[in-house]
Amino acid sequence: MKKQIKTTLPSRTSTAIIPSYGAGDDISLTKYISEIQQFPILSAEQEYEYATKWVREHDNIAAEKLVASHLRLVVSVAYDFKNYGLPVSDLIASGNMGLMQALQKFDPERGFRFSTYAMFWIKAEIYETILNNWSIVKLGTSANQKRVFFNLSRAKRALGIMDSSLSREQTKQIAEYLSVPESDVENISTRMSARDVSLNAPLNTDSDSKDILSNMADTRVNIEDGLEQLEFKRRGYELLKKHLSALPERDREILKARRLSDPVATLETLSQRYSISRERVRQIEERAFEKLRHAILNESNTNPKLISNKK
Repeated sequence: MKKQIKTTLPSRTSTAIIPSYGAGDDISLTKYISEIQQFPILSAEQEYEYATKWVREHDNIAAEKLVASHLRLVVSVAYDFKNYGLPVSDLIASGNMGLMQALQKFDPERGFRFSTYAMFWIKAEIYETILNNWSIVKLGTSANQKRVFFNLSRAKRALGIMDSSLSREQTKQIAEYLSVPESDVENISTRMSARDVSLNAPLNTDSDSKDILSNMADTRVNIEDGLEQLEFKRRGYELLKKHLSALPERDREILKARRLSDPVATLETLSQRYSISRERVRQIEERAFEKLRHAILNESNTNPKLISNKK
């Protein structure tokens, strides 16, 4: 696939827009970041125009503009993973490959922004690069293990855990925070603090033996399915926000306090705030919820784009 991407992309895109530079060469990296900042950010209409020209006409100029405008997105994502022991330049190079793969597979008629679609491919390539350089890949074959690998540090910060070696109680807390089994947290944490082992080491002493990585199954979530779910959630949020604002102020505030707040406000608290009975608060809550539910369902059933996404 990667060889196909390299040969099918416009030559100017792969050479002029995405220059090569030495890993760890701070001057070249700084210059590269400065150069890509000059490319304009495209509007949704421009994205659609260029993507359509590329898909239908294989317009190289349109492809270059589409890719160039998203190079800064790759840099931003790469810096999010700078603490995994790899040069940022290597992560950017992998992210750029993901960006180019996104260009090959993007369908502008599905209604998604190219940046949203490209994000999945950029992260997928960076994930692969990181895992290829960690001994943890021998364990990170399940979705839960990968979740722990890429979110362990964040979970520890959120829970205020500073220890490198986790206690049983800390392991339980992290497992609950990430919604994964405790055994995965314990195993991945131990491997991350252990001495690295090359993933390119052969399985046995035979010179023709395949390495460990080549025998691992690809368990990544299908990108298209993930994108569909993300878009469906985004549209759901927009509908909720739209129809929630259409409710009367008191109904809206009561519904938000009872259904959309944490902690949930009690009937007693709201009855005192609005000088009405608790039963009246409950009735307003139920009425507002039914109005909101019917409004969202009605628009979902009449909006062709929403129906298309449901399918």
